[in-house]
Amino acid sequence: MADSMMSKAATMEIPISSNGDSRNLAEDDSLEQDAKIQWSLREKDLQQVMVSGPNLNETSIVSGGYGGTTEGIIPTSSIKGPAVRLNTDFLGNRRIPNEGQGSNMHHGGSNSSMTAEEATRGVAVEKFDIVKKWGLNTYKCTKQMISERFGRGSRTVDLELEAQIEVLRETKRKYENVLHLARALTNHFYSMVQTQHALGDTFADLSQKSPELRDEFGYNAETQKLLCKNGETLLGAINFFVSSINTLVNKTMEDTLMTIKMYENARLEFDAYRADLEELNMGPRDAVTMARIEAAQQQYQIHKDKYERLRSDVSIKLKFLEENKVKVMHKQLLLFHNAISAYFAGNQQQLEQTLKQFNIKLKPPGADKPSWLEEQ
Repeated sequence: MADSMMSKAATMEIPISSNGDSRNLAEDDSLEQDAKIQWSLREKDLQQVMVSGPNLNETSIVSGGYGGTTEGIIPTSSIKGPAVRLNTDFLGNRRIPNEGQGSNMHHGGSNSSMTAEEATRGVAVEKFDIVKKWGLNTYKCTKQMISERFGRGSRTVDLELEAQIEVLRETKRKYENVLHLARALTNHFYSMVQTQHALGDTFADLSQKSPELRDEFGYNAETQKLLCKNGETLLGAINFFVSSINTLVNKTMEDTLMTIKMYENARLEFDAYRADLEELNMGPRDAVTMARIEAAQQQYQIHKDKYERLRSDVSIKLKFLEENKVKVMHKQLLLFHNAISAYFAGNQQQLEQTLKQFNIKLKPPGADKPSWLEEQ
């Protein structure tokens, strides 16, 4: 049926001339021959499409413009690799992008992703190693500490250094008590000075309003003002004493105690690895055990060096701390004694001379209060 339809259509499109000109007949024969060739090719294509049927997995690519003679069907299922976009220009010609550029981009992206993945993996492995070492070290130290408390393990003891450390801790506790009492004295004396100041103002006001007792109120007002002035001077000396004791206790001694704490941790680690090495030396001497003994020997030497270094640091700091403590306390105790004695003796000149001797400058009244610009 398709053959008959195509034959009729071809016959209908062949031009027929009514005159008997030989040139017209020749042209008609050539046109008829071309038409038959074109319809024969299209008939073959139509039969192929009707036999094979539509397939969504096939892409038809036609070369040339309208009426071209070259056609082909490329099955998309046979194309592997990255998708390639087919671009055409305004004349209908196909343009296929360079596959080398796409492959280079693909390889560049894969290389960068592999590099990032390797870096992330390296960081993870490093963190895992740190956690592993920390866990092993904590286990050994905890085991050693429990053994020492239950009397099953031995510990390294420096009797002379341990005695000096115990003396320092006892001295720090006593100095903290001195600091606490000095602060309490400062607070109470400050309250007394404020009370004397208020009392002197009240006496001065009453001396103006009570003519019959003007002289008596006036004497007492002047006495309270003088005591208030001397009290403020003594407060400056006591505050300097408290500040110096606080620096000695909470900074100098505390720094030495921090070094002592590091020394004690190093001593515990040293004993833990020493006990581990002794335990391995008591076991069998096969190849695996010898490798573990060698590794334990290295760790033992590392922690031994650390322990000896910190022990030397503690000895040096204890020596300098003792010298510094004697120098500071000699100066501060002399200041405290002279200031208290001059105040309660009523010797204002000696009290002021004591502050000059120790380079203590008093703050003017209201110096601690912020200015009106700072309050804004």
